[in-house]
Amino acid sequence: MWLKKLGAEVTGYALEPATTPSLFTAACVSDGMCSIIGDVRDRKGLANAMKEAKPEVVVHMAAQALVRDSYRHPVETYEVNVMGTVYLLEAIRDCDSACSVLIITSDKCYENQEREAGYSEDEPMGGFDPYSNSKGCAELVVSAYRQSFFTTDQQVAVATARAGNVIGGGDWSKDRLIPDMVRAFTAGESVCIRNPDAVRPWQHVFEALHGYLLLLEKMEKHTQIFAQGWNFGPEDIDAKDVAWIVKHFVAGWGDADWSIECDAEQLHEAHTLRLNCSKARRELDWRPVVDLELALQWIADWYRSFYGGEDVALLSQQQLEEFQKMVAT
Repeated sequence: MWLKKLGAEVTGYALEPATTPSLFTAACVSDGMCSIIGDVRDRKGLANAMKEAKPEVVVHMAAQALVRDSYRHPVETYEVNVMGTVYLLEAIRDCDSACSVLIITSDKCYENQEREAGYSEDEPMGGFDPYSNSKGCAELVVSAYRQSFFTTDQQVAVATARAGNVIGGGDWSKDRLIPDMVRAFTAGESVCIRNPDAVRPWQHVFEALHGYLLLLEKMEKHTQIFAQGWNFGPEDIDAKDVAWIVKHFVAGWGDADWSIECDAEQLHEAHTLRLNCSKARRELDWRPVVDLELALQWIADWYRSFYGGEDVALLSQQQLEEFQKMVAT
């Protein structure tokens, strides 16, 4: 939606929406773009779509993006997150158009040592669970391709972005905090919280997307100089524990109940995770502008509007315009 607002000709290549409802359908995202339903693991289909589009900019977000699903489906997680990235890079190699490429991985790609200090871009890749590890693997794949095929290629520049925990209206994924709360509250049920003390670098999705656009703009002008890994996360004060998020979201939502329960599956998830984003602030002049309380209010407003039958495509545009005004001031 943001790219179309900027005047871009957009081609999307993705699976059918994984949830019902979905932001893609609710906000009529396919209007005014070329939408191709395809699987990133379909190497031939992806290559054909890339050749047909002749892109100037490629943003790769296709992923199995859920930690708990990665325990249940580890092979699929690696197929999508690692080999899907390989197939994308191969499709770019086979495409004649000059382009800037941004691969979105995750803040969980780092070897997590459960420390308070944020992780910087030059720290080791790792990951305990299959999801986190697959994102570390994807980073290593991109690094190998960059050094092997793209470093001296002035036609193609490839960067990676590692964002914090992005939140926003229109997410209905399972085993995610805010969608879990929304599902429970709209059903008049209490939501059970598994890991109330876990600390994450929460940020509104607009913040990360703004960083991606600034990075792509720099890459367009300077080709290889900005073809690196980049962190995009909130101010340290907005790295909050889960219980804080729940309390403030409930305050913005209205009357709702929640409780803490033991995690019956006992699946390992990182307890503390923060990002050091000084590089993006210094070299891209990027910084967060939406504090966490306002972000949660926007999200509560979005879901209430959706369940109230209002036009969420219009609301999404209005929230984006409000964000852009904040960036400009």
